[in-house]
Amino acid sequence: MRKFTNLVLSRRMVTILLIIIQAIILLVLINSFSHVFTYIYIFFILLSIIMVLYLINKETSPSLKLPWLVIMMLIPLFGGALYLLFGQNHVSKALKKENNKLYALRNSASYSDQETFKQLQIDFPHYIGQVNYLRNYSNARVYAHTKTTYFPLGENMFEAMCEKMKQAKKYIFIESFIVDEGYMLQTVLDILVDKVKEGVEVRFIYDDLGCLTTLPPEYFRYLRSHGIKAMAFNPFEPILSIVHNNRDHRKITVIDGEIAFNGGINIADEYINKIRRFGHWKDNAVMLEGEGVNDFALMFLETWNYYMDEDEDFSVFLYDKESLPIENGYVQCYEDSPLDYELVGENVYLNIINQANHYVYITTPYLIIDNDLMIALCNAAKRGVDVRIIMPFIPDKWYVHLIGQASYDQLLKAGVKIYEYTPGFIHAKTFISDDHVATVGTINLDYRSLVHHFECGTYMLGTSAVYDIKKDYYKTLEVSQPVFIGYFKSKPWYLRIIAVFLKLFAPLM
Repeated sequence: MRKFTNLVLSRRMVTILLIIIQAIILLVLINSFSHVFTYIYIFFILLSIIMVLYLINKETSPSLKLPWLVIMMLIPLFGGALYLLFGQNHVSKALKKENNKLYALRNSASYSDQETFKQLQIDFPHYIGQVNYLRNYSNARVYAHTKTTYFPLGENMFEAMCEKMKQAKKYIFIESFIVDEGYMLQTVLDILVDKVKEGVEVRFIYDDLGCLTTLPPEYFRYLRSHGIKAMAFNPFEPILSIVHNNRDHRKITVIDGEIAFNGGINIADEYINKIRRFGHWKDNAVMLEGEGVNDFALMFLETWNYYMDEDEDFSVFLYDKESLPIENGYVQCYEDSPLDYELVGENVYLNIINQANHYVYITTPYLIIDNDLMIALCNAAKRGVDVRIIMPFIPDKWYVHLIGQASYDQLLKAGVKIYEYTPGFIHAKTFISDDHVATVGTINLDYRSLVHHFECGTYMLGTSAVYDIKKDYYKTLEVSQPVFIGYFKSKPWYLRIIAVFLKLFAPLM
């Protein structure tokens, strides 16, 4: 009875109830205006026509336009309205203006990477274009003197992160999309509360929608009561007519400006296999030590300063040690933001694929890709590049997984090798190519990550982590089953029909 009561009174159920009530009210209002339905019909048709014309002339990738154009043609009555709600980045001009201001502060707080970039041009001339792209369009500087450590599982990363947090002297910054009550969160909170008592500054950002079903409302107040400075990103309001497209999907931990963690691991027990939701949870992360930590600290501070309406000197949070780690290779910590129309995450992936000469190995939990990525993957395989993709065997969202499987045959026919991780669910977002370049981060191969969310990643050239990622990939292949042409056609007919329908609405997923 208690469990039932808790479920009924949970934030999720209250939110669903409020949305249902709003939907009922909307239907009642529409019914009350039934005598002018013809005019309403004409209005929505005209809206769709206007949106089609707008979209055709919009400066964005044709691959992003096409799904919406199809939707508006198939359902002209509501297609235009759907695009206004779901297809746009509803980011205020004020936020964009503030973001430009914070970028300027970030530039003034960081260091010049000209000398490092000159050396990189000598060491890795093949990748100059990619590196320069991130410098120009993601404000990602090139860092040497940055040690990279790769963690093949969430529990490995969590153990190291806890040890490093215990050693913190100045500050701890944590940013996470999902935070769920359980062993992992409690362990983190115990450490953070202890560090606050020691005089360490602790700041905590979580995405409010990402935590809708996992945390009580205004959980940040509970954190603040323990001395932790906290905020909920883009607070979710259960309003039918407003869609919060732009979520903070980043996972960042920064300690003292000296250490940073980045990867796919949220603060929830399934990510460290304390609980089993979808079999064994395979995730990954990297730890940075040295100058490269700077840009993750700055990413966090940009978000914090805007939402908390603060104006502080960023430079005091940056790496300030005279001795630097000895590490081969280079690191760029990049971000992808809906505040502009630059698809940084997708372009990083496209450039890795297009520049590959020998192989591209990919892990991703989702495979909802646009035509640009599809063509790039197929063309790479056709020119002899060993292209491999590892997907989950046990999905967390069956309908999303079904859309990905619907793309298997096209990729397989081109020569792409596809595998499914048989122990369970793989959540890692990893690209590695030609023993030189790798990226680990938060960016999924779906429209949510590639277009709408705030994301981040770690781009590595010639660092020790690159080789560790490759080793882990081969180990993962050993417990993954290959997928063959005809796999999707072997599924029941009704699932194939559902997949066709769902693929139409892929931009919404």
